[in-house]
Amino acid sequence: MDYVSALVPPVVMAVFFVGVIRVIVKTQGGANKAKEDAAVDAVLARADGARQAAVSPDA
Repeated sequence: MDYVSALVPPVVMAVFFVGVIRVIVKTQGGANKAKEDAAVDAVLARADGARQAAVSPDA
């Protein structure tokens, strides 16, 4: 019975890992992709604007 207790944790972790990968693949794209892309673009633009403002003292 030691082999069963030795195999259970890796099997449980493998099943969990497969589930996580399936969720990640299913949530890529779809209806929320445009909102996520817009949010990322806004954050990047804000960071770029802050960086340019810090570099040029004229602003």
